[in-house]
Amino acid sequence: MSDPLAAIPLSAIRIFEAAARLMSFTRAAEELGVSQAAVSWQVKALERRLGQPLFRRLPREVALTAAGERLARAASEAMNLLRAALSDLSEQEDGVLAITTLQSFATQWLAPRLGAFQLAHPKIAVRLDTSSHIIDVRHEGFDVALRSGSGDWPGLESQYLFCSAVTPLCAPQVRAALGGLAAPADLLTAPLIGAHEAWAEWFLAAGVDAPLVRTGARLVADLQTIEVGSALAGQGVALGSPMLYARELAQGRLARPFETTIPLTAGYWLAYAKDRRRAPKISAFRDWLMACIADDEAQPHALSVG
Repeated sequence: MSDPLAAIPLSAIRIFEAAARLMSFTRAAEELGVSQAAVSWQVKALERRLGQPLFRRLPREVALTAAGERLARAASEAMNLLRAALSDLSEQEDGVLAITTLQSFATQWLAPRLGAFQLAHPKIAVRLDTSSHIIDVRHEGFDVALRSGSGDWPGLESQYLFCSAVTPLCAPQVRAALGGLAAPADLLTAPLIGAHEAWAEWFLAAGVDAPLVRTGARLVADLQTIEVGSALAGQGVALGSPMLYARELAQGRLARPFETTIPLTAGYWLAYAKDRRRAPKISAFRDWLMACIADDEAQPHALSVG
């Protein structure tokens, strides 16, 4: 029995995979650096060789047929495996490690520590992205993602880092000015930073009957770093992550009056393509990252009252 692949050029499979993944001949052409006509011609040639249509041509879009969906799944898996194999063969522990992450995570936790990673791995340069939209790690040129969420992302392997939870944080002088904050109810008359809804949830978790927070919030921002930055400046009490601010707590720049936390998501995760788990630079970064987190978790300020 003849090999069906012998009659089909790899270039046709590559073009079909891009068109099927992007659901657009135009976008596939842009990604591959060819003309739209070339994409259309290669897809039609593949359909003639297979003797059946792979796409339904609609007025302003294309859609996969049942046969197209079946081939697209296999083609995507095959191309990812091929990319990983070529990368592993050519890649040593050098080059550029491309990381995409949340701005708050990058600014507050990762950036201050990256120097240590680069000292330990001087042949690895780092490119850091903090785009607000979720990057497709497998297809947009990134090696790893540091994300907050469920940890369940198709095609990616996820390594749990630490919990995504917040608790009241303030400057020590603010705590002292508020009488030491001996009980959660003491915060009802404190200058609060952040959304009323988040504070109401925290008061409920702390056992305080506070359907409405009486004190108007001094600042509500869309980034935790801005709200906790205001707390660091002595402007009030903010809800922040004790893990992201472990250094400030250990240095005494922030105080954590209470143990009660409220979750934001299932946690922070390191994610990368499953077929690239053994890539040297990814392995090096993963091992270094887990060692950093183990050091942070050993700090009493991260897990107990500060």
